[in-house]
Amino acid sequence: MKTLARSTALLLIPILAVSALAACSTGAGDDSSANAEGAWSYTDDTGRTVTLDEQPERIAAYSDYAVGLLSTGIDPVALFGRFDVDTDARFDDYDISETPIVGNSYGEIDLEALAETAPELIVVGIYPIDREGTLDTEGAYYGVADVEQQEQLEKIAPVVAIKVGGKGIDVVESMTNLALALGASEKLVEEGKAEYEIAAADLTAAAEESGVEVTYLYADPDGVYVTKTLDEPETELYSELGVNFTSLKTDGDFYWDIYSWENAEQMMTGDVLLVNNEGFQKDDLLDQPTFASHPALVAGQIHTWNSAALDYASQAVHMGQLAKILRESKQL
Repeated sequence: MKTLARSTALLLIPILAVSALAACSTGAGDDSSANAEGAWSYTDDTGRTVTLDEQPERIAAYSDYAVGLLSTGIDPVALFGRFDVDTDARFDDYDISETPIVGNSYGEIDLEALAETAPELIVVGIYPIDREGTLDTEGAYYGVADVEQQEQLEKIAPVVAIKVGGKGIDVVESMTNLALALGASEKLVEEGKAEYEIAAADLTAAAEESGVEVTYLYADPDGVYVTKTLDEPETELYSELGVNFTSLKTDGDFYWDIYSWENAEQMMTGDVLLVNNEGFQKDDLLDQPTFASHPALVAGQIHTWNSAALDYASQAVHMGQLAKILRESKQL
């Protein structure tokens, strides 16, 4: 996949206490355990239960969820993502120099290279197909090209999926559940959660202080895609903490409000632009005659933005970055 819009469209269009988590070691479906003989099972967000003879140690993961595992002390044996993993800033705090990268474009996975890493479990995601949270468990999961490719993955190792929909904190907790079930460092989880709670309080304060409206968008030659605040877990999470996102159509199409370049002026209400890193950037937007006059663009209140992994540690850093942006911005 070449763009976020196309990859997302494949799927989107046709705090639990750490001690409690560790004590029960539950999966998203509250069904993960190791019995006396060492057998391990985990029920993922689709309701599917994977049972293995023992807790898996060799984990392959899609980049969005690999970061969450790394933040809790789990080193994946293979990585794949929707764009070049080596340039993905979300991995900057982790050493992945020795980790095989088996895919650098959406749905393009080198299955032979993946198999050579001998994973015991593969972690991907699944997005709801509507606002009610419906999951298409018959279709391909997020990060996977199609059902045929997913079947090939299943021949290599069992696949579990993180649901990326609904409330952001639910996704964070689901990621944490899986990590703990895989033997994550409880200390790192606790530290990440503590940092998260501090950052969340600071983001709330920054949003109140600034009072600015934030537009999170993806843009390409076809037009502007404005994220529906409550349909994207990260923006839902930040809105719960007080960030005011552009939200001109609260119903209608799921996930995106889509504007052609001819009618882009309809969405020019934000004071700050967060521009997805995979689409048009500042110079590209200035080249669009119908968008170049956007007040936030003229004022220079535009920032490249890559949605963070939905784990405590990653979100703590990301919320700190957003709080800084809000405090440095003004209402226009």
